[in-house]
Amino acid sequence: MNRCEAREEHGYRVVTVSGEVDLSWSTEIRTAILAGLDARQPVLVELAAVAYIDSSGIASFVEGYQRARKDRLQFGLVAVSPPVLAVLRLARLETVFPIHADFAAARAAAGVARRAGSAAPDTRTRGQA
Repeated sequence: MNRCEAREEHGYRVVTVSGEVDLSWSTEIRTAILAGLDARQPVLVELAAVAYIDSSGIASFVEGYQRARKDRLQFGLVAVSPPVLAVLRLARLETVFPIHADFAAARAAAGVARRAGSAAPDTRTRGQA
């Protein structure tokens, strides 16, 4: 079942996505991501339960990432499933997006960035599976 749910957690907007992400409903993901950024919240997108993603889903992440960088807000992908990671690698985007193993790692990365004086940390975890 395809789902996109947004919630507030520890000062973050967490967008949890599950199912197969394609053009037929990827706009829901885009809307959820941008709503958090419009509210000036850092956004984390949880992808553990995504079995498939096409370019429209990836485009939602790209737009969110670009907006977050422009607005100096944190944006990251969390618990990226193997199918999503394969697409990110194919597009060579695994080195662009901040990818975190879990929420604790994302929050820790944000704390390190704040102490260093950066609002948009660049803390990528490479090669997750």
